[in-house]
Parts: sequence; C-alpha cells; structure tokens
Amino acid sequence: MTQQQVPQDRYGSRARSARTRPVLRWALLAVVLLALVGVALIGYRNLGSAPIEGKQVAFEVIDDHSVRITVEVQREDPQRPADCVVRGRAESGEEVGRREVLIHPANGVSRQDTVLRTSSRATIGEVYGCTYNVPEYLSTHTRPTG
Repeated sequence: MTQQQVPQDRYGSRARSARTRPVLRWALLAVVLLALVGVALIGYRNLGSAPIEGKQVAFEVIDDHSVRITVEVQREDPQRPADCVVRGRAESGEEVGRREVLIHPANGVSRQDTVLRTSSRATIGEVYGCTYNVPEYLSTHTRPTG
C-alpha cells in the first residue's frame, strides 16, 4: 500500500503541522497550569485561615430587651481597628437584635463587652462575624443624625 499524496495548497504540509504540535502542547499546558493556579488561589483565600476571628466568650441576658455579650477578637494585624457584628437570638432561633461593635487597635487578643438591645427576650448572644472594613460612621467621633 502506498500513501496517497494530497495537494499541499489545500491541506497544508505534514512537516508544518508536525512543527506546530509542540507549540500547541506547550500553550495548552500553560493555560491548564494557569487555571490550576487560579483555582488554588481562590481555594486558599476562601478556605485558608481568616485574617481576623471574633468569638463570643460570654453572654448574660439582662432582661427581656437586652443581653450583654463579651467579644474576643484575634487579628493578624492587631494595630488595625475591626468591626464585629453581634446578634441576639430567641429560643426559636429567630434573630431579635443586631449591632456593630468597633474594636479598637490593641496588642494581642482584644476583649470587649457590649450591651445589645433586643426586640424580645434573647436566649443567646453571639458574634456573627468580624472584618477590617470599618464603616465611616463607626470610625468617626461624630454620631449620625436622624
């Protein structure tokens, strides 16, 4: 059996396509590696250790409309202020109060007490989450009007 000759103008030469195969392989490999690095970076940011962590270390139900919560905040950068959201929940699990608490810069782990006003009796006070993104109304000394 002999191999049939095909017109080079129509189908290209085998020599040229054989040279482009390694280039295509390397390009495909580079794209796959970049995609894997991107997925790994996203996974690390979402599943890695948090730069700031807040937790409730104590709470005390004061009356039917208030609960005292002790917040403990551990930060990678303790010299930066933080904003923590605390909330109170009723026995049913329904949220009955929420507020933001400014955590001032400090050395090491910070602890702060806050009293949360609630719409009905809370059975637990807890920290919902903390962030370094402190809103302007918390970081300024002037209170909002209205």
